Formats: sequence, C-alpha cells, structure tokens
Amino acid sequence: MPSLATEHIRFDHLVLMLRDQIESLSTLYEQDRFHLTPYATHNLGSMNRLITLDSTYIELLGWPTGTAPQRKEIAQQSLGLDALVLQTHDAQATYTRLKTLGFDVNPVQRLTRPVHDLAHDQLVEFDTVRFATQPIPGLRIYFCQHLRPELTWHRSAQQHANGATHLHSIVLKATCPQTTAKKLSQLCGLAHQHVNNEWLLPLDNCTLHLQASSSLAAEKQAVIDHAVLGYASQPLQRFNTHLSP
Repeated sequence: MPSLATEHIRFDHLVLMLRDQIESLSTLYEQDRFHLTPYATHNLGSMNRLITLDSTYIELLGWPTGTAPQRKEIAQQSLGLDALVLQTHDAQATYTRLKTLGFDVNPVQRLTRPVHDLAHDQLVEFDTVRFATQPIPGLRIYFCQHLRPELTWHRSAQQHANGATHLHSIVLKATCPQTTAKKLSQLCGLAHQHVNNEWLLPLDNCTLHLQASSSLAAEKQAVIDHAVLGYASQPLQRFNTHLSP
C-alpha cells in the first residue's frame, strides 16, 4: 500500500521539451489550433509557452535559439515529452513527506515567470520540489505548488479553436509496469490499479497508464509515450508532438 499523502496531489502539467527549437516548433501547435500563451522567461533562464487546459497544461519548454541552456537539469534532455509534474498545495509538506519516505529530494525552490497575456504583466510564482536523484530512471518528475494559480488558469488562455478542454490521460512505457506504478503510487500517496493488462494511477484530473515495453534503453525503467486530450465536441485524441519518436 502507498504511504498516503496528507496534501492533495493532482496532476499539474506535462512538459514537452523543445530545447533551442522552441521558437521554430511552437508554430506547429498553433497550426493545430491550440492557443499558446506568449513567450515567458523563468528566473532560472529557461523559456516557455503553455497550452492551458481546464486544470492542467502542456508546457512547451526550451531556451532561445543560438544560446546555451542555463538550467542544468534540462540541458541534456532530448526533444519530446520530458517530465511529469505533480501538483501540491504545500511544497514544504511534500518535501518532508518524500524525505521521510527515503527519496533523494532537493530543498524547495522558488521559480517565477512573467505573464504577458493579461491586461497588465504580472509575475507567476511557483514553489517546486525536485529530486537530486530521480526515483524512476528515464522519467523526470517533480512537484509544483502554484502561489498565483489564477494567473495561469485564466479563461482567455483556455480558449482553443480546436475545442481542446482537458488532459485525459498519459501513457508511459515501462520495463516493469507494476514496479513503476508502485513507485508513482508512493510518490503521490494514491493506490494504483491493475486493469486490462496495464497499471493505472488515477489522479482526479488525469490518469497515468503504465504499459509494458521490452525495447527501452537499459538505463531507463520508464518513458512518456504519449498523451491523450479531451475535446468539447469531438472524441479523445492523441496529442501530436510533431516530433519523431
């Protein structure tokens, strides 16, 4: 059984790493009729644009073309779906819980970025809990507490011409899905389930699906395969990253 979290853990956002190609590639998602927020630069030097959904978002993450990455933890990350970010309402409590469970976590870190798509520019602030050693090799995972959530989930950012409304599910491939599901269950303090030959972690705003794979690199226990989005007036659809596997 997982060690139950005292705080409410939900899914926060899925990171799509675009490295120094963020400016050239982000137009592809606009052509898919997603509304992308304006470019914003974090206090740590990375830049992003968001596809904002009802309670989650997809973060297009990178850095300016022709420059070196300033954030050490993303400098070597490959193009593609890169990180699972879990939401907490108390970053310090999450840090303490994970530390008590034996995870190698860094102290709570403050991140900021400006918001340029409101009437007046404002500063979004986050407290993050990151791992010194990732608990599942092959996956980048961290926790995020939004200090000004209304600046991220404002109505104008959630209006997509293609009708996208929510992040329905994320599919991960794993060498041992049961082991990976147990680890995710422990991180979130939620019970995992075994249904139809896959393992599930049903967060209240997104379900993680763990499926078996025999083709992962030896150093990876799991990777993000794809995400599925929900739409207002059409069936669920796989999110197109426009990147080769």
